[in-house]
Amino acid sequence: MGQRWGGVWALCVIVAVALVVTWNMGDESTVSTASSVLAAVIGLFGVLAVWAWRRDPRQGHSSTGQLVDATGVLARLVGRQWQEEATLRQLFAPFPLPVQWTDCPDVGVGDHRQLIGAPFSCAADRVEELASAFRALPRGRLVALGPAGSGKTTFAVLLTLGLLRTRQENDPVPVLLSLASFDPARESAHGWLSRRLAADYPMLADAEVYGPTAIGDLISGHRVLPVLDGLDELPGPARTAILSALNDTLDTRTPLVLTCRTSAYTTAVTHAGVLAGAAVVEPAPVRPADALTLLRLATSPGPRHARWDRLARHVDENPDGPAARALTSPLLVGLARVVYADAIGRPSELADPSELVDSERFPTASAIELHLLDALVPALYTRARRLQPADRRWEPARAHHYLTHLAVGLVRQGTHDLTWWQLYRWTPLVRTWCRAALSAATAFTLVCAGHLFYCLTSPGHSDIPVDLVLSYGGAVALAIACMSSVAAWTAARPGTRIDSLRTVLLVAACGYLAHSTPKGVWRMADHGIRAGVDYIMVASTLYGLSYLAVVYTAGSPVPPGMPSRGRLGMRHWRHRLPRAVATVVGAAVLTGAALNIHIATVAPWLPVGLAQDSIPPLNAWAYGLVAGLLFGSVQALLRWMRHTVSADDLTNPTSSVRDDRRICLLTGAAGAVLITLPDIPLVLSATEAFAEDVSLSVLVVGYLWSKLPLVGPVGLVLALAACAWPHYTVARLLIAARGQLPWRLQSFLAEAHRLGILRQVGPVYQFRHARLRERLAHHAQLPRPRSSWSNSARRFWRCWTCP
Repeated sequence: MGQRWGGVWALCVIVAVALVVTWNMGDESTVSTASSVLAAVIGLFGVLAVWAWRRDPRQGHSSTGQLVDATGVLARLVGRQWQEEATLRQLFAPFPLPVQWTDCPDVGVGDHRQLIGAPFSCAADRVEELASAFRALPRGRLVALGPAGSGKTTFAVLLTLGLLRTRQENDPVPVLLSLASFDPARESAHGWLSRRLAADYPMLADAEVYGPTAIGDLISGHRVLPVLDGLDELPGPARTAILSALNDTLDTRTPLVLTCRTSAYTTAVTHAGVLAGAAVVEPAPVRPADALTLLRLATSPGPRHARWDRLARHVDENPDGPAARALTSPLLVGLARVVYADAIGRPSELADPSELVDSERFPTASAIELHLLDALVPALYTRARRLQPADRRWEPARAHHYLTHLAVGLVRQGTHDLTWWQLYRWTPLVRTWCRAALSAATAFTLVCAGHLFYCLTSPGHSDIPVDLVLSYGGAVALAIACMSSVAAWTAARPGTRIDSLRTVLLVAACGYLAHSTPKGVWRMADHGIRAGVDYIMVASTLYGLSYLAVVYTAGSPVPPGMPSRGRLGMRHWRHRLPRAVATVVGAAVLTGAALNIHIATVAPWLPVGLAQDSIPPLNAWAYGLVAGLLFGSVQALLRWMRHTVSADDLTNPTSSVRDDRRICLLTGAAGAVLITLPDIPLVLSATEAFAEDVSLSVLVVGYLWSKLPLVGPVGLVLALAACAWPHYTVARLLIAARGQLPWRLQSFLAEAHRLGILRQVGPVYQFRHARLRERLAHHAQLPRPRSSWSNSARRFWRCWTCP
């Protein structure tokens, strides 16, 4: 409340100063009108005072009832999310693989027996019993270990679904999260969990429904059970740091599930200690008979069903052979199902599982694993094409080529997460100077094109000197390059927020100094110091306000750390409308006051012809209020969209791209308009437009219409540079032009997810099997599939509408 009272007092002080300026600059009529305005301001002060006194629903803490509602909605969304994922992975078709999980026999990886309770033992295919065994743990903490391909992630998914199916009202909600984005050097475990919950389940951030502290209270109140997957997918030092962070920053009563490879966890424990209060379990090898039973049941009845008999006889006769050892791995059983059991077509065209008995071709279980990994992608895409013969979008060879480059890119980035908003890191745009140069070149090109359009469509204005256009375009390009560089430098500093007011002012100041100083120095050389100082003062003020309006609205011109989300909707409009109106009214009054102070400050420095008395104060007030209404409306609309979520919202990569694109296009349009607002009064006063008997609204609209092609591109580029979607779009076009990824990247990734090659974890994709990613990375030198120029041109055109 104190901050809002400070804002009210600051606004009233600015308005009072502006009224004094109006008093000094006006005649008796102006003074009389100003008195009426003063009375309106006093009334506005009363309204704002009541608003500042009223309790803000975003302040305080979430109530117990709100937390109960939040856990209920979260449980429903998590259940829907992972039930769909389990269906895609065919975990229950026909049944989960019966993997027995028991206490890990290794000494030194688990806590004291007195703290972890009785020995843990349960089969993963009985999810209700699995949930009961977990709830029997005294501390509710469990670490699932095992070698690569042993089914740790499947265990986490089944445990999550089992806990949700048997959950009572007061039980914590299991939330499966990937550890790939956790950096203990930058944030605490509690902060990371809060950020991930807000990103993956945005409805929890709805303060009107669940209160302002719902996410933090869910974690601290042990109402959420984090199921953390993939500790082994991080580098060794990161594993040690994360394990230490979990022990140091989370209460030992916080329930927790962690998955990791045995060797990686053993190494991390030697440096960070065991996870306090956690039982440690490992899977027993799958029995080949159980694996063959599942594979037979997954195969359609008919002649193909008998193909498993030869493999079964071979396994019985050679229990220690390569085929028998391969069938003890859940990963290889799943791969064999896709390659042999799920294939569709004539029997003569399908792979025969009996080929695995060939000991010369497959002398070891590792040879069988590599064979199945190589056959997985062609088998899935061939099956998809046979199910939908009319859809010939992704040929198996081309899909394999794209997935190979996708795997190589992830390996080079050192991550398992395909975060679409960081795809620019795969291109030269990762360098600050490349992004700055691209933005500057784009702005220069659009400014020149806008001037050309203006000359062609405006009679009497077709003689704009070319050198004037080029000099203006060059100044704009220099300003945007400097702003992009400063914003990137600021974002790279640890602990600095790129959306803070200090950063916004710094970036805007660098922009207007870069824009006005070179030409001011040139005027000093040609016309004297006074002329150069006059130009720098006027231009710096005008361009500074223009750049500030855009940067304040859109943000600093640097790729954001997270994409924007939001949509237009009327959810809780009764509570949100007063806040939006207050934003619009406050911006209008503040802009009108600031404009009067601005005119009084800049007028003494105006060149001859821009007389101080050519700008009537009341007209300046009128224009300032109109401009402020526009500026405030943009702020209110963007805030409204960014805070609109549905109770059924689940973040996924496709919706994340779509939401960010929606916000980006709106922000770009707003930037193109806002950058023209600050200099309208002074430009109009140059032609004594205020003194003419012409409607002010007509003058302003006419000026905006004429100025948008000339100045609008600058605001457009600045606004787009602050959003994730433009950087992603440029990056994917560059990568697609090299033939490494498809033009319609999101469609390709969604198809790969549907086929089971990728998995969704919130707004990111991951390879479902880490071994598949590693195997595909070895195919980086495969020849590029040939493609006709016509198909490439068609895909390039369609990629703009389907990302």
